[in-house]
Amino acid sequence: MSEIKVVANILHTNEEITSKNKEVLNEKGIYVINMMSSPGSGKTSLLERVISKLKGQLSIAVIEGDLYTTKDAERIEAQGVPVVQINTGGACHLDGKMIKGALESLNLDNVDLLVIENVGNLVCPAAFELGEDIKITVLSTTEGNDKPLKYPRMFENSGAIILNKLDLLEFTNFNKMEFYNDINALNAHAKIFETSCVKDQGIDDLCFWLSQQIDHKRGGNILCQE
Repeated sequence: MSEIKVVANILHTNEEITSKNKEVLNEKGIYVINMMSSPGSGKTSLLERVISKLKGQLSIAVIEGDLYTTKDAERIEAQGVPVVQINTGGACHLDGKMIKGALESLNLDNVDLLVIENVGNLVCPAAFELGEDIKITVLSTTEGNDKPLKYPRMFENSGAIILNKLDLLEFTNFNKMEFYNDINALNAHAKIFETSCVKDQGIDDLCFWLSQQIDHKRGGNILCQE
């Protein structure tokens, strides 16, 4: 069997499992985020901030993907929300089968928002659907503004893009104008947020927007508050 056919079979199998996962999640009315980035973008810190602001109004659960450790899961667990760790053993992405197993460990009747923090990688995670409502890609100013054009699929497939570590912008050569031009060329409909976890910048705007998406799916009246 050729390599192309093998890859096609893997993706087809993932689609079948993911479709079943999505049916379950939709039946429960759970809003699901597939949060992606390269290593070191600050997505776990960002997730901590979002959880701290939303957990008073929402029931939140997190699935943490990592190659080997449980460090990020321990940080999220300290926020007082249910978390399931998936160690991929070296695999560079999460897939539908992994998510199916993680869902079996959660009480989905008590979840409004499920965040899947994917493995840090700007290539493989973009190819695998997990049953999410939205893909969100986090890019930090320290990584350089060239990443969207280098890894277009990740940014093309994202409903929202977060430019993180704004507090370090002045210490980098990150060109925001080029960044916005490239994102608009790849994905003009993506919602863009600028954030800094250190200065708590842009987190409220992100949180309020997420609450609107969740509210739309669940038909409730959820607002982000301090």
